[in-house]
Amino acid sequence: MKGLVDKPRRKGAPVDGERYEDPSFSAAVVAWQKQHGRHALPWQNTRDAYRVWLSEIMLQQTQVAAVIPYYQRFLERCPDVFSLAAAPSEDVMALWSGLGYYTRARNLHKCAQRVVAEYGGRFPDDPDLLADLPGIGRSTAAAIAAFSYGRRAAILDGNVKRVFARVFGIDGYPGAKPVEDKLWLRAVALLPDEGIEAYTQGLMDLGATLCVRGTPSCGKCPLADRCVALAQDRVAELPVSKPKKAVPEKETVMLVVAHGGDVLLEQRPDSGIWGGLLSLPEIAAGDAERFDTAVRTLVAPYGELEGCRKLQPFSHVFTHFKLHVAPFQVALKSRSQRIAQHALVWYPVQKLADAPLPAPVKKLLLGVLRSDDLLSAV
Repeated sequence: MKGLVDKPRRKGAPVDGERYEDPSFSAAVVAWQKQHGRHALPWQNTRDAYRVWLSEIMLQQTQVAAVIPYYQRFLERCPDVFSLAAAPSEDVMALWSGLGYYTRARNLHKCAQRVVAEYGGRFPDDPDLLADLPGIGRSTAAAIAAFSYGRRAAILDGNVKRVFARVFGIDGYPGAKPVEDKLWLRAVALLPDEGIEAYTQGLMDLGATLCVRGTPSCGKCPLADRCVALAQDRVAELPVSKPKKAVPEKETVMLVVAHGGDVLLEQRPDSGIWGGLLSLPEIAAGDAERFDTAVRTLVAPYGELEGCRKLQPFSHVFTHFKLHVAPFQVALKSRSQRIAQHALVWYPVQKLADAPLPAPVKKLLLGVLRSDDLLSAV
């Protein structure tokens, strides 16, 4: 039937990403990685898919130096996917506390549970199946498949986008879908037939150690002789930055309510900022009269209010907005034994260092609760 038979290809006409094929590119990356790349990171030199997966999730949007201590603590507490799947969610969040982007931690836990339930504790070697698991996108799935099983699959994380944008002189913001689609075509076309592990690691290493955002080390780069950005003096221009938008700003008031060696904390919902973590109870920012009423209303079920004083305000920048926090220390004359809301809990001050708290909240609490002022009120 007409239309069901593929038309013969015109001689020399490239299809999909064929025009991007260049075996010399992967050869240069592989040779450089073997001699100059990173070989001693804690998650290297293993085919353990659990360890590879754990490191790849942690490395999403976080630099290696920050990841290493978290990675090591996770392995001490959860040495395999079975122990992670069985761990209480609050333990997982506590281990992740301070690493940021907490959706990763929730997906990490869900993914471990699915791998145990659906695959008997063995991560699949098919990148498509990996990408279907919580928290694993196409690029992360390819990295796990390559490092764990030697599968030939393309990665395209932020580091790789930067390398490609500079080496091939790619205009346009790499996060825009039309540009990203072309980058994927190139990423697939440039895959080597052999040495996928060294090639994948090499791309990561180039972006993380030489082709960095600020001051790249072009003189040491194995791709310098083919780099369009370097030849055209456009290294600082590429990759094209994300179009800037005004950053929304929000305000909130946090209350440090402490008594008898405990501090009142609130369990945040799974969705939203700091999802699943403990944090300080909040009230809306407002004028003095409404503020006083709000504090008294919140504190009333937990004890008799003695006093309130303002602490040093701070700000925290999230991906899509900036949060301005006005913290207040609240002292109680006496404390009720009853908790009015299941989301609120009295938490021992001595255990705060290991509590599943957002990093700025933990810093605030540890600083305030170590002061002589508050300790005398506790």
